[in-house]
Amino acid sequence: MSQEKDSKLREEIQSMLDSHKEFKGYGLEVDVHGGKVQLSGIVDALADGNRAVQAITDMDGVKAVENGTTVCTDGAITDSGVAMEVSEELQADPQVNIRHVGVKAAKGRAYLLGHVDSPEEEHAAINAAAKARGVKEVISELNVRPGGFDTDDLGAIFHHQVNNDREGEGETNLY
Repeated sequence: MSQEKDSKLREEIQSMLDSHKEFKGYGLEVDVHGGKVQLSGIVDALADGNRAVQAITDMDGVKAVENGTTVCTDGAITDSGVAMEVSEELQADPQVNIRHVGVKAAKGRAYLLGHVDSPEEEHAAINAAAKARGVKEVISELNVRPGGFDTDDLGAIFHHQVNNDREGEGETNLY
């Protein structure tokens, strides 16, 4: 791709970012080489950077997008604060069964733990976690188990029943 085409594509993308209601407040910038776009700037949440990447990817002439955005919050946020923010986002998503999904956070990484009933539920949990303040990366350690447990494994059935009994007593378990 010529420098002229790259320059024109950069102007189109930059114009879109600068005028888009969701991105204009961030002051994001792009550079284009051979149709490959480098996005840079600071966003409030991982999901914001991901949405910008998707908007750029959908534009004509874009071959690839590298997300070089940095997630930065208005103030310091601890790992426990990140975990709390992720938990709130998971609870707010009706596609995620919060009784079986938990989170641990370390250095801006949100680790999703537990199990889900479908790949769609896992995807919803990942997207919800990415919306949380302070999350720089979401790592899914979720097990996809339709129905919640393996019906061919007597041990799993037993543990599932024990967990159900405990849930009735007010205990919260991830598995």
